[in-house]
Amino acid sequence: MNTITIESTVGDLVRAAPVRARIFGKLGIDFCCGGKKPLAEACRAKGLDPATVLAMLNALDNEPDAGLVDADSMGLSALCDHIEAAHHAYLREELPRLDFMTRKVAAVHGAEEPRLVRIFEVFASFAPELIDHMKDEDDSVFPRIRKLDSGNATADDRAALRASITLLEQEHEDAGAALAQFRELTDGYVPPEWACNTFRALYDGLARLEANMHQHVHKENNVLFPRALALN
Repeated sequence: MNTITIESTVGDLVRAAPVRARIFGKLGIDFCCGGKKPLAEACRAKGLDPATVLAMLNALDNEPDAGLVDADSMGLSALCDHIEAAHHAYLREELPRLDFMTRKVAAVHGAEEPRLVRIFEVFASFAPELIDHMKDEDDSVFPRIRKLDSGNATADDRAALRASITLLEQEHEDAGAALAQFRELTDGYVPPEWACNTFRALYDGLARLEANMHQHVHKENNVLFPRALALN
């Protein structure tokens, strides 16, 4: 669907581009069971201006991927800032949404597609571990890298940083294994023909999670951490 209008149904809009479910979810518009309603009608039911919501959808469709940057050209402190803004902030918003959808889709469709239950189980372990991982980076590792970048790191900072990076890289391996399971369990994030819009939005969300995480881990493992260790 290249052209969307306020007469396009909510369900067709999400089917054509599942990422639009993010906007509808934030606005409280039912794109699953209420998917047959035109956008204008769904907006009026929520007291929303259809033109404004249409503009939000168009902006989302045209939004560039904030994760694609030249990380190697950044200073260490700037790269830490970028990772927090482009990846950690994304995960803090996205993980709860995906947690809800993995639970809902597994409960509703798990009998028809048992792999959905396994996706829920893997995600239930993956998400809290990733949250702890980010907290360690935000509260401890990145501050030490910034101190190293500014020339103010102590010997204790340097020793702790070396130990932390070894652990973080192992945790990246664990996260990568979970992402590989998501890809395998979803047949490459391709939903079956009978899948509802929430089902499709889940697969789209997992695909985008994988893409963001691949950029995230690349910037840390291949750029940030080696350069920090070289200064250490």
